[in-house]
Amino acid sequence: MEEKREKNYRLINMNDVEARKVDWLWYPYIPYGKVSIVQGDPGEGKTTFILRLAALLTKGEPLPGEEGQNPREPINVIYQNAEDGLEDTIKPRLLEAGADCSRVMVIDESLKSLTMTDERLVRAIKETGAKMVVLDPIQAYLGANVDMHRANEIRAVLKRLARIAEECDCAIILIGHMNKASGSKSTYRGLGSIDFQAMARSALVVGRVKNDPTLRVIAHDKSSLAPEGASIAFRLDKENGFCWEGPCDITVDELLSGTSKGEKTKDAKSFLLEILADGQKSCNEIMDAAKEKGIKKKTLWNAKKELNIDSVKVGSQWYWML
Repeated sequence: MEEKREKNYRLINMNDVEARKVDWLWYPYIPYGKVSIVQGDPGEGKTTFILRLAALLTKGEPLPGEEGQNPREPINVIYQNAEDGLEDTIKPRLLEAGADCSRVMVIDESLKSLTMTDERLVRAIKETGAKMVVLDPIQAYLGANVDMHRANEIRAVLKRLARIAEECDCAIILIGHMNKASGSKSTYRGLGSIDFQAMARSALVVGRVKNDPTLRVIAHDKSSLAPEGASIAFRLDKENGFCWEGPCDITVDELLSGTSKGEKTKDAKSFLLEILADGQKSCNEIMDAAKEKGIKKKTLWNAKKELNIDSVKVGSQWYWML
């Protein structure tokens, strides 16, 4: 037993570790050699977004935010989807997106379902040289004996998947649904154990804008290897199809709550106009009343600035007035 312990025991001196930079499939959203997650409620556009991304990558075209940069090399993609048919859904969507379908591969699961620890996954990546691998949705590729709500079970699976991404120097993207806990922070909205979020080096949330149903937003929820990127919008409707809209200022929490900054400021402005209609009020009184209505301090001050509300000091107390 003592000999076995000695064989499994090794110390790594950080002086012997060679530092290297992170390479990116899409900076700062999707790194190479790591696992990333794309999450969202059903029907919000996750799969459409990923297929559009794959289409651009297979043709070597710039991704959103890369306009004007040097052309990139086309890459091969492995795309596994356990919910949609290849013939009637995935292939038509790829063609509509203009993808080079010769660069999109799918591991045949007709005889045996694929899992994240399946040797076929490693073999396919190495044989095709794929630089992006998509598993959609997460729960379909965990394996029959893995409970996605148990951290001790999924952590081993995700560690194996992370090693595959690193060894093959490819970006592995997991597509996940959100749970129904609408009041929770975005970190806790992912379906299953929070370890999915913890193990992923980058997490994106795709959602629909409440007051504009055809507008979807990709918001950067977690970024362990670079500063979080700006949210990116795309439009999706039956008449005009898909269209990239570019950067936007909607945050993850605003996207999930269905309330934009503009709506919050508008509510705060209405509150100020109402509370100051009869004359000046002390700053403390206004702050307390705003807090009761769930209006944050920063939003309140933005509304104050837009309404050109004056601040007047009387003695030791500050007052606001229209």
